Amino acid sequence: MSPRGVAIPDVQRQLFDAAERVLQREGPDGLNSRAITTEAGTAKGLLYRHFADLDAFLAAFVLDRAARLADRVSALPQRAGIGNVADNLTDAALSVAPQASALIDLIRGRWSLGAHLGRTRQPHAGALLALERAFAAYLDAERTTGRIAAQADTDALATALVGAVHQLAITPRSRADLERQTRRVVAALVGGVLLGDQGDQPPVT
Repeated sequence: MSPRGVAIPDVQRQLFDAAERVLQREGPDGLNSRAITTEAGTAKGLLYRHFADLDAFLAAFVLDRAARLADRVSALPQRAGIGNVADNLTDAALSVAPQASALIDLIRGRWSLGAHLGRTRQPHAGALLALERAFAAYLDAERTTGRIAAQADTDALATALVGAVHQLAITPRSRADLERQTRRVVAALVGGVLLGDQGDQPPVT
């Protein structure tokens, strides 16, 4: 129930969305139950009606947001043959980099959360691996279209791309600078394997 006694639809989603806003605005140190419920506009004790403690909530939050990030880039291979390869990679990276880095920082900065999640599960690593797989699949698809050199090591390129963008995202900088530097990194990584016309063109069938 809300503070006014009105039923709240999908409380878990509402709390997760509020936690994401707090995390992006204040960082891991600002992510506590009071800040989350205040942001969500709910009663202070609502979080504990649905989760055993804050770590249980944050563990569910991390897994939910990691799955969303993976879903967001899973369609990237469908862009093969369309637009500019470097632009496609840059746009996909920028769409997930801040959120992925924030989740990793949260896990690394809160040891009790890492213990709750289980050290062998490594959900933050799973999110990064999902991004790597999506980028590699896209590069493989572009290799099929003839816009990426046949000898390109797409797995290595994808790993380097995700690692570099993550490093850029966790370094304090403006959004404009993040975009500018990401474009430079992507161009440097894939520039040597790009072939043919990089303008808009229909996918090769």
